Amino acid sequence: MKVPFSWLKEYVDIDVSAQELEERLFSCGFEVEELIDLGAEIDRVVVGVVTEAVPQEGTHLHVCKVDCGEYGHDIQISTGAPNVYVGMHTPAALDGATLPGGIHIKAKPLMGIESNGMLCSGEELGLNDDLFPGAEVYGLLDLPKDTVPGADIRPVVGLDEVIFDISITANRADCQSVLGIAREVAAVLGKPLKMPATDYTVSDYTDPRLSIAVEAPDLCPRYLGHYVRNITPGESPRWMKRHLALCGLRSISNVVDITNYVMLEIGQPMHAFDMSTLESCQIIVRRARNDEKIVTLDGKEFALSENNLVICDGSKPVALAGVMGGLNSEITENTTQLLFESAKFARDNIRKTSRSLGQSTDASSHYEKGISEYTTELGMARALHLIQELGCGEVTASAFDVSAGAPREGKHFTATVSGINAILGIEVPADTIVDILTRLEFQVTRDGDKLDVIAPRYREDIEVGEPDLAEEVIREYGYEHIVPTFLQSAEVTSGGLTPDQKNQAKVKRTMCAQGFYEAETLAFYADADLDALHIAADAPERKVIRILNPISSNLTIMRTLLAPSLLNVAVENLKRGNHEGRLFELSNIYIPRQLPVTELPEERLHLGFTAFGDNEDFFSLKGAMEVLGRAFGLTFDYERANDVPWLHPGISAHILCNGKRIGCFGKLANDVTAELKLPKDSKNNQKIFLGEIDYVAMMEQVDPHFRYQPIPEFDTVQRDLALVANEEVTCGDIVKEIHKACPRVGDVELFDVYRGDQLGEGKKSMAFTLHFVPADKALSAEEIDRFVKKILGNLKYRLGVEIR
Repeated sequence: MKVPFSWLKEYVDIDVSAQELEERLFSCGFEVEELIDLGAEIDRVVVGVVTEAVPQEGTHLHVCKVDCGEYGHDIQISTGAPNVYVGMHTPAALDGATLPGGIHIKAKPLMGIESNGMLCSGEELGLNDDLFPGAEVYGLLDLPKDTVPGADIRPVVGLDEVIFDISITANRADCQSVLGIAREVAAVLGKPLKMPATDYTVSDYTDPRLSIAVEAPDLCPRYLGHYVRNITPGESPRWMKRHLALCGLRSISNVVDITNYVMLEIGQPMHAFDMSTLESCQIIVRRARNDEKIVTLDGKEFALSENNLVICDGSKPVALAGVMGGLNSEITENTTQLLFESAKFARDNIRKTSRSLGQSTDASSHYEKGISEYTTELGMARALHLIQELGCGEVTASAFDVSAGAPREGKHFTATVSGINAILGIEVPADTIVDILTRLEFQVTRDGDKLDVIAPRYREDIEVGEPDLAEEVIREYGYEHIVPTFLQSAEVTSGGLTPDQKNQAKVKRTMCAQGFYEAETLAFYADADLDALHIAADAPERKVIRILNPISSNLTIMRTLLAPSLLNVAVENLKRGNHEGRLFELSNIYIPRQLPVTELPEERLHLGFTAFGDNEDFFSLKGAMEVLGRAFGLTFDYERANDVPWLHPGISAHILCNGKRIGCFGKLANDVTAELKLPKDSKNNQKIFLGEIDYVAMMEQVDPHFRYQPIPEFDTVQRDLALVANEEVTCGDIVKEIHKACPRVGDVELFDVYRGDQLGEGKKSMAFTLHFVPADKALSAEEIDRFVKKILGNLKYRLGVEIR
């Protein structure tokens, strides 16, 4: 949430810098994500007065003499602006100046004419008409004539402003406004709070036709309406435009600006209905009917359900409650009478409506956190005051207050000083506790150790007495006062990782050593992600747990595979121009024990991995898997994978360990790749490889007791064998039989594959390097020959393989 420093100062006499206030806010629980200095990028830009402007024949330029005070009284600057004139006060960027966007100004000839700087428009300073009048004029920014030549331009045009971008936690709905933050600033600085004016007078006029009814009090516990007539639409005053602009909103008209201003200042989303567009003078707050339609202010049409709350006139919806008004009742320049709405809606209903319709607004974000009835009352009073202050309407006596009967006072608690201190684990003086709570606008009566406390009406987050009061005390008193101590029954123990944690860390180190980067993705995705992998509707991976209240339409189911998540990451990288990479993730998948869910699912660790780029191929992943297996003393076997819908049937394999399938990997299927809509200029759009291993199944094959052997004292002996085999015989089959035939064989490396007419149809030649590892003595040539003979005999007998 953006809060301008200057706006805060209207409610609190702040005597500290913005940087110090940032630290104070952080100390009491408010993270300032960013301090935005509007003029931070501007340097050496001053007020200049044009003393001479000579047009250059044949060009659009004027050669000007500019008085910049202490920087020079006769600086020559060329400009092409059509509105330059002698006597004009305008921003002058001097030689060496910088402008927003990192633009540097240097003295240089312009169309052959010397120019020692640049005269600036409002746009070049990052201004608009709401921040400074005339900033959007085509040409130079025309400053007031009382500005002093040579003065820094930032305070002149209001760019000496600092904006706090504050992260508001979900439990502090009362602070999602400038006034809410001002309350906290007043408390932390020990200053009085100046409340905004909310007084107004009403005329004697009433309209007996008007009525308001709430048919869904569970979704709308409080609804205020007030009729205002004789509306005179027009521009808002400069101070209001500036406040809105600093918070990121553009001025529209005085009435509409009032509703936006109250939302920012008070935290109460407001709405104004043009009464002339309503089919009757009756307002009804009710649940929508199934398939009922509404067109909102942004021109979108929505089909509603009974789960949505709407504001209706006598016959049709005119607003989507808590989200956006209807197009059929918007305020225009022809509006002469309106009904102000200030309401409290059930936050869970607004959240569900906003997400189900994909319609998120500033109003809905406020309502989703929660609005108190105090804020609803204050917001209406402030809006009516502004109507009179701006002189844009007559506040009539037609006012409505429909309530579900909630108490009109703050929550009452009984607590003790000793109880609060027991929770905090330190001794905070009783007077200090009372002072802190009083500064936070709690009503406190102390009787010895006992405290009688009434919370402010806007503090709906205060619910459990002493624990909540203790939190309020310590965030103002200072967390630095807490002294770390052991619990009474605690004892010092030696830390360390469990065996499983060590194994997981080992997997990650091994993958990183193979050039993979670890990825972390969300545990959710959508059915569309499974569709993208062409997974059949009846596949086990489709038995998913559905999220009842998803945070996004793209995150609706718990994942049963890691592959879709990693594919999305790979595709996103390719679309962003990262044309190669290796990624892995070791995370849980979620397997329901039964559907619908009646118990927690099985959370099973999987290792997912992907590689993409010109230099990647099937063997990139196979090599990484070989290294992973060796790290745990495992030997992986491979068999062709023709049954994995998202992998190419000819460039994929199942991973087997001790005869059990534990995973698969390979090249992404061509038809899957073609549907990804990768950039046409991507060189790698056909080179995506994916794999996934059941980590739990793999670790079940690991022998927990490693047996180490000394490094051989004698050299390893190598022999090359060129073998002829049938096409259906795989490299893995041959390597397996070699190891069976001779226990002295260590690594077996394939270094050549050849096919030719001289070998015969259906035949291929494969050449291997065998590494014979000695035990307690050097291997002789005779022993090696004996080993080779046994290996060749075994290959011929079992696989029909012969020496070439």
